[in-house]
Amino acid sequence: MPTWTALTTLNGKAQADALGAALENLDPEPTGIGVFEVEDGSGLWEVGAYFTDQPDDTALLLLTTAMGAKPFSVSELPETDWVAHVKRELAPVEAGRFFVYGSHDADKVPADKHPLLIEAAMAFGTGHHGTTLGCLKALDRLADAGVTANKVADIGCGTAVLAMGAAAIWDTDIIASDIDAQAVDVARANLVANNMQDKVKLAEAAGFDHPDLAGPFDLIFANILKGPLIALAPDLTNRLAPGGHAILSGILNEQADEVAGHYTQLGNSMIHREEIGEWTTLTLCKKP
Repeated sequence: MPTWTALTTLNGKAQADALGAALENLDPEPTGIGVFEVEDGSGLWEVGAYFTDQPDDTALLLLTTAMGAKPFSVSELPETDWVAHVKRELAPVEAGRFFVYGSHDADKVPADKHPLLIEAAMAFGTGHHGTTLGCLKALDRLADAGVTANKVADIGCGTAVLAMGAAAIWDTDIIASDIDAQAVDVARANLVANNMQDKVKLAEAAGFDHPDLAGPFDLIFANILKGPLIALAPDLTNRLAPGGHAILSGILNEQADEVAGHYTQLGNSMIHREEIGEWTTLTLCKKP
């Protein structure tokens, strides 16, 4: 069965939410609607819809005109076995001592790597995105340098792959948190799949707003976005133990200097910076 997509962008969350709600009343009705902030610091929001019947171009144009959005870009997608496609595209990822894979590649796990099982359906946080890969490589470098973290926090954990990486190499106190309840559920499922449910505690929280996130932590992961990273800089620094490390990502390359500046002004030293594609990962150390 063919599928159509319709995508547009506009300024502001309120307008994007309103356009998403208006799409629900179209005929033919979309089978799915998404409203997302574009992760480039532009302030734009993307609104998309999926259709199993060809959408009405005139109705879409009227909506975008009324909402001040760009005209929808409508595309017909070929029939695809998406499960098979994702499995082909999401090959295992090696990040130093870590091997991130889906269950369809369980026979490829090297004996000398720490395996982290993340199913292919959970595309963000599988290690294929430059931010996640950068964080795992940063963790690998710290471990190679002899760092041991007795208390670890993974803020905005998503799939919890970073928390699981820490749990794979250290028998330590680890908490993974996310503002999204669904992400916490995904993290919980991944912990069970990796037999790490007793090694990582989970919390639903915005930033450090949870009793179990009081710190001090020897290592904090924050793979989120520029804005939240800057907003969290004082709290994150306060919750780092002296000599503790922070691994930050979700930062576009052109944003890295600004983010780094906020953290170094608070007494953190830059010890490593890596660009993978368009994304930068920063590793910092709080002054003892």
